[in-house]
Amino acid sequence: MLDVVKQIPLLHGLSDAQLELLTPLFEVLTCPANHLIFEQNEQATYLYLLLCGTVTLHFKPYDGTRMVLTHLHAGDAFGWSSVAGGLVYTSGISSETEVKVIRIRGRDLRKLCRDHPELGTVILDRLADVVSGRWKNSRNQVQAILNRNLSESDKSR
Repeated sequence: MLDVVKQIPLLHGLSDAQLELLTPLFEVLTCPANHLIFEQNEQATYLYLLLCGTVTLHFKPYDGTRMVLTHLHAGDAFGWSSVAGGLVYTSGISSETEVKVIRIRGRDLRKLCRDHPELGTVILDRLADVVSGRWKNSRNQVQAILNRNLSESDKSR
């Protein structure tokens, strides 16, 4: 699994010791093409890091039809609501092709960030970069959401 984790751009440059802290928290998941990975409003449990394949990020307004927001490829992350403290995913994800991902429970990643703040800062900064790339000028907003959630979860401990 360590070799798989080292392939993820989000984790490039981390030390072996840091990767060894992260690796046991990940699990590999393979999905066939045209598979619903999670639906909008489903409980936000996992952050996914796409190893290979293509997924579609879709959103359905309460008064409209489902629309495709973007397509994600190897190296992208999705399901960040699980880390940002959202109770549910705000959009859905479906595989366009066969995909291979690794996923980590949001609560496990938040705990790791609290227990190892230096590593947490690096991961949250990089996650903010990856996610905010989908929306112009949103990196600071995404970073604030991630940091606020980490601080709030500290208070509830």
